[in-house]
Amino acid sequence: MKSLAELSKLRDEAIKKVDIRKERVGTRIVVGMATCGIAAGARPVLTALMDEAQKRGLSDVTITQTGCIGVCRLEPLIEVYKEGEEKVTYVELTEEKARRIIAEHIVNGSIVKEFTIGAVE
Repeated sequence: MKSLAELSKLRDEAIKKVDIRKERVGTRIVVGMATCGIAAGARPVLTALMDEAQKRGLSDVTITQTGCIGVCRLEPLIEVYKEGEEKVTYVELTEEKARRIIAEHIVNGSIVKEFTIGAVE
């Protein structure tokens, strides 16, 4: 690094990479990771979602964690927010179900209804 301009450029590039609060277009998947979710197996579900999204090169999908979503008896659960669509809540998930949600809902646009909160309730 030879100048202040180079340092400033590096700083700007780093900020762009870590700006997780920036409003993004695309799909957002939120995984319930409170104590209830973790105890029910949310960590492997989160890992499966991230792994499957990466394998498929889904750059417009953001996978995040949150605390308790409020339906502890149906954990592990996720919420899927797609641009211009209603939120979909998936419940009682496993790694296999998470991978299927990525394939069918996120990639192909078809909600996996048997895993939704409406089907369980």
